[in-house]
Amino acid sequence: MFAVIKTGGKQYKVAEGDKLVVEKLEGDAGSKITFDQVLMVGTDKGVKVGAPVVAGASVTAELVETSRGDKVMVIKKTRRNTYRRRRGHRQTETLVKITAVNA
Repeated sequence: MFAVIKTGGKQYKVAEGDKLVVEKLEGDAGSKITFDQVLMVGTDKGVKVGAPVVAGASVTAELVETSRGDKVMVIKKTRRNTYRRRRGHRQTETLVKITAVNA
């Protein structure tokens, strides 16, 4: 059984037992999270596609940890003008483990 969920403006295909890195979610390590925006659910019998979400479907996950991702460097430079700017950015992200897919 799998599901397609939407969180943080992105869509993810998940199944029970998967570990997933998503945008930052509120909560402490070990807390339970429920994703209500389920766009599609696939079972042995077939596939249910929502319009836009599947009614009554949810995905339960456990928050494993919140950390910061890799540093992304942003460099700006203009030719022949002694203009150089260098900035770094680290996005905060959350690791979750999918515990159940409820259709």
